[in-house]
Amino acid sequence: MNKAVDMNGKPYNRMMMIVILLVGTFCTVLNQTILSTAFPTIMDAFNVSTATVQWLTTGFMLVNGIMIPISAWLSTRFNTKWLYISAMVIFLAGTIVSFTAPNFGLLLTGRLIQAVGVGVTMPLLQTIMLSIFPPERRGTAMGLAGIVIGLAPAIGPTLSGWVIDNFSWRDLFGMIIPIVAVVVLASLWFMKPVLPTKKEGIDVLSVILSTVGFGSLLYGFSTVGDDGWGSAKVISFLIVGVIVVGLFVWRQLKMDDPFLELRVYRSKPFMVSAILSSISMMAMVGVEMVIPLYLQVVKGMSAFHSGLTLLAGALMMGVMSQSLAGLWTVSVQALGDYGDVITDPRFNSIYLYYEGHANSLHRHLVRCSDVWDFDGHDANDYCWDECLTS
Repeated sequence: MNKAVDMNGKPYNRMMMIVILLVGTFCTVLNQTILSTAFPTIMDAFNVSTATVQWLTTGFMLVNGIMIPISAWLSTRFNTKWLYISAMVIFLAGTIVSFTAPNFGLLLTGRLIQAVGVGVTMPLLQTIMLSIFPPERRGTAMGLAGIVIGLAPAIGPTLSGWVIDNFSWRDLFGMIIPIVAVVVLASLWFMKPVLPTKKEGIDVLSVILSTVGFGSLLYGFSTVGDDGWGSAKVISFLIVGVIVVGLFVWRQLKMDDPFLELRVYRSKPFMVSAILSSISMMAMVGVEMVIPLYLQVVKGMSAFHSGLTLLAGALMMGVMSQSLAGLWTVSVQALGDYGDVITDPRFNSIYLYYEGHANSLHRHLVRCSDVWDFDGHDANDYCWDECLTS
């Protein structure tokens, strides 16, 4: 294998960089669900309702979702090394705020700050892993990334249950602080710029529309538990959310270089896989939030035992991430003379390229709805194929 070199042509320790990426991103993604079994304890500590405490997770995921498409622009605009370090420092700051929070408002603020860092590190991990590995090893790379992104939030409830029963809810944040601090320090030496950068603007109006639109929808649905479906506040926020999201979609479809590429949903395989993935994620997150609350509040079980109910699913996700990674490797090897697999970090996308006309790739070769983009691009003498077009 050729020696790994960064964008400046300097050699670097790829293994250490991978370890830092995996450990750091594991810590950040773990925080998506680590508070699930801690909700009853936090409700008692700050005297808040169930509908209020769940904002520690839903607010976190809202900011996380907003940051993921922005991170695609950040990864092409800023040096990979300093982007990752900045994201980890922001996450560390949010963790410290949450650890020392004297009231619920400051705890929620810390969680939202954490989410900014998570929204950058999660897609950045996938893009970097696909960029620094040769085609025949990218299946393994995606399997490792899958373990971090899939397994970390799944084991969160079990881990938090054990911590809650034996220590304090604050230790859920305290135990992460030294690990993240070590990752930040190690990144100064071992993280390298491995993605190309260029000066490119971002559509601020699209960011505002997506934030207001999806934020209004989420707030409307979240307040149903306290106010009911007939509440004027609930209905108002839902209506505003639908209108603003509609404007956001309309703007993206009219732009030549959209903030979020929605035209990919014209592909039926992508649309179906995206819908199924979304339903699966909603079911998983919903179960991870509701079951621990039910078992602790209604059944009187301990936090640890309520978290154990989700452990089997977490272990299965880890097994399947590595097992299904082999399908990626087989597909890439099946390309034969078609050439290499190249990432486009601007869209967190992957393209297949080869010289000449590109019109013979088939749908069975590519199935990952998280990373494939369907728009063709020209690059010098190479032809960029529309990946799911027969």
